[in-house]
Amino acid sequence: MSPSLVVLPILFPLITGALLPLFRFRERKCRNIYVELVTLINSVMILILLYHHPGIAYRAINLAGNLEVTFKIDGLSCLFAGLIAFLWPFATLYAFEYMEHLGKENTFFAFYTMTFGVTTGIAFAGNLMTLYMFYEMLTLVTLPLVMAGMSREAILAGRKYVFYSIGGAAFAFIGFIFIFTYGNTMNFVPGGVLLGQSLGDKAGLLRLVYVLAVLGFGVKAAVFPFHGWLPAASIAPTPVTALLHAVAVVKAGAFAIIRITYYSYGTDFLRGTWAQYVILGFAAATILFGSARAVKEPHLKRRLAYSTVSNLSYIVFGAALMTPAGLAGGLSHMIFHAFIKITLFYCAGAVLVGTHRQYVRELDGLGKKMPVVFAAFTVGSLALTGIPGFPGFISKWNLCTAAVKEGNAMALTGIAALLISALLTAVYLFTTIIRAYYPGKDFDYAALDSVHDPGMLMKIPLTVFSLFIIVMGIYSVPLMQFLEKIASGWI
Repeated sequence: MSPSLVVLPILFPLITGALLPLFRFRERKCRNIYVELVTLINSVMILILLYHHPGIAYRAINLAGNLEVTFKIDGLSCLFAGLIAFLWPFATLYAFEYMEHLGKENTFFAFYTMTFGVTTGIAFAGNLMTLYMFYEMLTLVTLPLVMAGMSREAILAGRKYVFYSIGGAAFAFIGFIFIFTYGNTMNFVPGGVLLGQSLGDKAGLLRLVYVLAVLGFGVKAAVFPFHGWLPAASIAPTPVTALLHAVAVVKAGAFAIIRITYYSYGTDFLRGTWAQYVILGFAAATILFGSARAVKEPHLKRRLAYSTVSNLSYIVFGAALMTPAGLAGGLSHMIFHAFIKITLFYCAGAVLVGTHRQYVRELDGLGKKMPVVFAAFTVGSLALTGIPGFPGFISKWNLCTAAVKEGNAMALTGIAALLISALLTAVYLFTTIIRAYYPGKDFDYAALDSVHDPGMLMKIPLTVFSLFIIVMGIYSVPLMQFLEKIASGWI
């Protein structure tokens, strides 16, 4: 298979999404069929490429000197691209029903489709130049989604998102420049590109720049104190918040941190230094902060947003352990959290569409009236808390055992943060479930006569994702073996 084919699943949704507003569809159904076909075709192209990938870099454009737009599919690419290829078609189905009454659907689905292409570009980036370029493009194509509806709150959330993203990009760009100057190549190489380089007295400076670059990319991964845009963005429609919190944006931030740590700066250069301990410290602090804020937050979607803040730093913590076991643990949480959190957000969205209720205190009695929604919410909550038999337990176990093997003080501090976070997760999720199922003896169910589960377009994704969560909790061995091979640099 020709390496040049790797650009197809990047360009196809970009072009078809950009053209969508130009078409005059007679009915919503025709437009929805167009969008779903584009999404399905792109997912199929991605999966075919992942199965037959040549493992050879494709240099698409030479911008100047060593600055090239290069694509390559390796093990890490397979993981991230496979994740988005599986989730996006189901997420699109959900969006059809959700967006029906919000208006401006053509513009929404144009950017929603284009985001698929940009996220694929991040997954297939073969060097730091390409990753940074598509990382910036991700901000541009998701900004209209955050501001969908153009209410005052949505505009303010969009501004905050842009300000944070621009600041993060500036820090990330510093790391980009130093790799360009002191690295052997801009390409992603397992073990990093600084090995064998005569750094002299520049080692300390490079480690400082690495920390700045991680914090820069960490803006999209919502690392404290650069997390503020994420809860604010919960004002956006639920298909957007689920996209931001579970799939595209936040996972792109975590993915970029893994890339620069393991494939640019290199763990041999970083491990055991103050730079590693600083990132571990930021991760542990974010895990605790996000969980604590979620407990206090009465708004359901913002509660889930703070939960995302916490859980993203599980991934960062695993990556910052800078061991194969730590990376495998972080990658397992990346996969499991994506399915768990998109399920929880979609449940919150179904409640909002069906009842217009947004606060936890308003959920009393809904468990009986929306059985599919709250069954899925319960599955997601059990998994995210880390109850044995669910995938959240597996990823947290992997992270804790990797931290024990590492053995330094910051790694052990991270274990404490994980355990406290698990307790707080149970508090902020189980209190929600209890209100939905047990509203009290005198609760008037007659007031909920008009409440029911959403239509099939919403229930299908919820059912599929819930089943995936259950299956992965029971049988995750093949996936973990695959992740261990990626983390060890075998694929």
